[in-house]
Amino acid sequence: MPYKTLSALPESIRNHLPKHAQEIYLAAFNNAWDEYRDPGERRGKASREEVAHKVAWAAVKQLYEKKDDKWCRK
Repeated sequence: MPYKTLSALPESIRNHLPKHAQEIYLAAFNNAWDEYRDPGERRGKASREEVAHKVAWAAVKQLYEKKDDKWCRK
């Protein structure tokens, strides 16, 4: 299920990531949701949603890192 707004993101994302990182997460998730529609495009038996979340986290981690308990821009 793609997310339409930042407020629709899971609470764990909204409560821990800065706004810009949330925007990256939302865009990457929605793109991956569309890209990995076909099960043949996914590795193993991962669900479409699982793959989209993994892609979204990978996108966030390109620009952000966790220092102590806070996500900061690299």
